[in-house]
Amino acid sequence: MQQRLQKLIAAAGIASRRHAEELITAGHVNVNGKIVIELGAKADPESDHIKVKGRLINPLLKDREKIHILLNKPRGYLCSMSDPEGRPLVTELLPSALGRLYPVGRLDFNSEGLLLLTNDGELTNVVTSAKSRIAKVYQVKVKGLPPANAIERLRRGIAIGDKERTKPAEVKELRSSDSNAWFEITLHEGRNQQIRRMFDAIGHSVTKLKRTQIGPLDDKRLPLGEWRSLTLTEVRRLKSASAGKIAPPLRPKETRARSKSPGSKVRKGRSRF
Repeated sequence: MQQRLQKLIAAAGIASRRHAEELITAGHVNVNGKIVIELGAKADPESDHIKVKGRLINPLLKDREKIHILLNKPRGYLCSMSDPEGRPLVTELLPSALGRLYPVGRLDFNSEGLLLLTNDGELTNVVTSAKSRIAKVYQVKVKGLPPANAIERLRRGIAIGDKERTKPAEVKELRSSDSNAWFEITLHEGRNQQIRRMFDAIGHSVTKLKRTQIGPLDDKRLPLGEWRSLTLTEVRRLKSASAGKIAPPLRPKETRARSKSPGSKVRKGRSRF
């Protein structure tokens, strides 16, 4: 069956779908010996020979096992595949035996919390797409005590740049002291350092930020710096959530299977903190 080239490249684990599109337009992809630069081009991995930078990806498509990892990222790790400054990468927290995995979305260097890593290009695309309806929940500590009218501005949407305005967000105060306050923020979009910029816009900088939920994924038992594989049920529910569908509830048998599944076992990362 013919599929778009960028989807096949992502499925082979060569690159994310967005990076795959860049490889195509740069002339690094050929099908049956001919360079293809059109993003709408399709190929059939069963009958066409597909090469990326001279490497045949058909065997990768045939043999590749899809891996889905949930990591509780510590502060001080970069959500990237490389860094010219030599900073620690989130991929260093996973064993090399898992193969090449890509972060799905980002948490900035000084933030912590739940992060997906996978070689599943389809899942990456549906979670990060601008049309995705997956909500992400964060706990945020800020300097000072923002007034009620400032928090209401965050709920309605606020300008965080000359041409950027956030969508409405859910904001709930958790607790406060004389010098700072904690909030729970639910976003339905993912702009660069969005929460930090939102609170900067009302004059209260973020001192701590942790992502606690990605769509239906909420794992309070996963220690900081450690990881586990998603179950097939969790992957299905995540894809359903991204499409705005209501995922079916876990049946008792599935719940028991999840607790015993090797994919649910918590694994230790090599945290430096």
